[in-house]
Amino acid sequence: MRGVVVAGTASGVGKTVTTLAVCRALEREGYEVQPAKAGPDFIDPSHHAAIVGKPSRTLDPWLEGDDGMRRTYARGEGDICVVEGMMGLYDGDTSTARVAALLDLPVVLVADARAGMQSVAATAYGFRTYADRMGIDADVAGVIASRAHGGRHAEGIRDALPEELPYLGRIPPSDDLEIPERHLGLHLGDEAPLSDEALDAAADGIRADALAEVAREPDWDAEEVESGTRAEPVQATDSDRPTVAVARDEAFCFVYPSTLARLESLGTVSYFSPVAGDDLPDCDGVYLPGGYPERFAADLASSPALSALADRAADGLPVFGECGGLMALTESLTTTDGDTHEMAGILPADVTMQERYQALDHVELRATDGTLTADAGETLRGHEFHYSSADPATDARFAFDVERGSGIDGREGLTEYRTLGTYAHVHPESGAFDRFVSRLTD
Repeated sequence: MRGVVVAGTASGVGKTVTTLAVCRALEREGYEVQPAKAGPDFIDPSHHAAIVGKPSRTLDPWLEGDDGMRRTYARGEGDICVVEGMMGLYDGDTSTARVAALLDLPVVLVADARAGMQSVAATAYGFRTYADRMGIDADVAGVIASRAHGGRHAEGIRDALPEELPYLGRIPPSDDLEIPERHLGLHLGDEAPLSDEALDAAADGIRADALAEVAREPDWDAEEVESGTRAEPVQATDSDRPTVAVARDEAFCFVYPSTLARLESLGTVSYFSPVAGDDLPDCDGVYLPGGYPERFAADLASSPALSALADRAADGLPVFGECGGLMALTESLTTTDGDTHEMAGILPADVTMQERYQALDHVELRATDGTLTADAGETLRGHEFHYSSADPATDARFAFDVERGSGIDGREGLTEYRTLGTYAHVHPESGAFDRFVSRLTD
């Protein structure tokens, strides 16, 4: 599958809107598009899925390993994969430039053109040549001008670009292309999707055929990286496949599509909505993804699923919660308005929402003992981004030491009975979900 990475000169230049417009423009020309996102984000992919109608792939070498990331890319379906970058092209130790180089994909640079013409071309040229200085094989192969007017403005940018940096279009300045934000980022795609009219108008400015020519097939063997998967082969028959109950609603909405696909391949998945008042399904284990439990704390406090979860966890049911899932498993959750709501009461901690983020980083955890997602001494890599703080009981037990990241006071993985809660999100390429499902039949 051919691909292209849509990268920005900095955060806030309009990468998400540009990515959506590129997807729409390519689809109108008859190309089947596979969306993807560089980095561990959950929110931007929700906008991709709302526009393209298929899950967006997460591409992060820290979470997945180099070959694991390539496997995730290769498992996509379509004519062209459009990968939205993160931050500015060269920002971070796991940068968009590194992702593009590892995948062997060209970069289309999004440059903010609100107050420039020839200077936009100079900026783009500098980003192209800076790859050599960084020692990263990033191929900046085209430019899209964000917030650029038509006519003389667009022509000035196009004419100033050198031949090796083709002008691939523009995104017009428009209030209709603004996506509202909250803590953790943009509103989700199903909450605040761009209107078809606004997106079509933005797509009109994209030179879809020229962009399709820039996209290329990666120069690595998909079959070879697939054969090197770290995930164990699935051997269970239908009769002995464990059932995993997975919470899916507005409070538990941060989950990688690859995670759900892996769980569905390993067992039978039963989805339920604690916010809607669903009870806990019959199951052999429970997975609570991240999301926004703080927005629905009152609903969760009265949810029969959380009450049933407390009883089943005390009886030894394996339960794994990540970030928002961790929060729902604790004793209480206090919002920024000062309202305190009882949660499941399984993990001995109280959680309080804060006005600014408490952690944002890739993390590395080392298991101090065998737990649901890792064997003793094993290392897991993940990502943390949360606005809450957890106050654990003095006798609380933790499953991991934190070798990189914040965790909870330098530790991670609150554990009680056979329940594990972490602020860190992990990807199935880590093998964590294979180990979790294998524990369900122990």
